[in-house]
Amino acid sequence: MNRLTGTSEIAKPLGVSRQRTSQPAQREDFPEPVARLAAGPIWETTDIERWSRETGRID
Repeated sequence: MNRLTGTSEIAKPLGVSRQRTSQPAQREDFPEPVARLAAGPIWETTDIERWSRETGRID
C-alpha cells in the first residue's frame, strides 16, 4: 500500500512551513496530488521524496 502525505507532512522535509508548501506545489515539475480533499491536497510519499531528491531538497 502506498503511503500518502499532506501539506503538514511535506513541510519539514522541504524545509518550509506548512503554509509555504503551496509555493513548491505550484512549480510545474512538482508531482500532481493523487487527490484533493477539503483539508487540502494529498500526494504519494514516494512522489514527493523522488521530487525532493531530483531538485536537491533532500539527499
